[in-house]
Amino acid sequence: MLEELRKLQQQIKSEVERIKNSQELRDLEVKYLGRKGELTEILRQLKDLSSEEKQKVGKLANEIKTDLAKKIGEIKGSVSAAKESKLLDLTLPGQQFTLGHLHPVSRIQYQLEDVFSSLGFIVEDGPELESEFFNFEALNVPASHPARDMQDTFYIKEGKGADPHNRLLLRTQTSSVQVRAMKKYGVPLRLIVPGRVFRFEATDARHETTFTQIEGLMIDKDISVANLISVIKSFLKQIFGKEIEVRLRPGYFPFVEPGFEMDLSCLLCGGKGCAVCKKTGWVEFMGSGLVHPNVLLAGGVDPKEYSGFAFGFGLTRLVMMKYGIDDIRLMNSGDLRFLNQF
Repeated sequence: MLEELRKLQQQIKSEVERIKNSQELRDLEVKYLGRKGELTEILRQLKDLSSEEKQKVGKLANEIKTDLAKKIGEIKGSVSAAKESKLLDLTLPGQQFTLGHLHPVSRIQYQLEDVFSSLGFIVEDGPELESEFFNFEALNVPASHPARDMQDTFYIKEGKGADPHNRLLLRTQTSSVQVRAMKKYGVPLRLIVPGRVFRFEATDARHETTFTQIEGLMIDKDISVANLISVIKSFLKQIFGKEIEVRLRPGYFPFVEPGFEMDLSCLLCGGKGCAVCKKTGWVEFMGSGLVHPNVLLAGGVDPKEYSGFAFGFGLTRLVMMKYGIDDIRLMNSGDLRFLNQF
């Protein structure tokens, strides 16, 4: 049997040297190491040999088996490498992968958060599905108030009953976080609240049913309109990188007294008049004013000791001014031709 093994060893060595592809390698592996392979059959016969023969034959058979397995492994590696090198042409240009990027609204929102954080404001969040109490009543807008007609919104059927805490709607303004924040943090307080709001709007180039708004609130002792104007001018300059012409005019908002409308000189037309500014040269930017005493009381703050200012503006309109976008409806369109410009 030793002679038979030595012949088999030479035969295997000769065949291994002639292998050219992976199919021939598999055939060789099955021929000698398979369940019915020649080397496997010899190993099965060891049980019929004497102890002395078992030692000699077994040692040689195991050496042949180990050496063959090693050779097969080496050849597999070289065949795979050769196959891969044929499939991969290293002279071809690499494949370019498209990277995602921030939406223009998100980009300006993050810039504003950084600006206001540097001014000592915290960034707060609130629920988009809001109670009627925090969205209206706590902001000095009772159920019978005509100002509700200006903010007709989407009500939720599940929110029923006489208690305004239980009546639910999609919030019309991030101002709803004002009283929540006063109850949570107390005073003095500086915060901004960015987030989506929802209104039943007739859409056009400057109006949309869903848009992003930022609410600002500052409450402390001896806060005046001068503080309001200073903060607004400061963040506008940092966002646009230059002084922006603004104008204040009286405006009515139930949750501030006195109230102001602030307009920006239209940056799309340079004040000459266009569809966005309705040919006036000015774009309505934000509502603002000093916080109404009733709102301070709703937040558990004494209006005789503290005062504050509040402002709210459509972040989407600010983005339009920043990037020269002439139609607000593009923001939520999902049109990659629009989004890939940013």
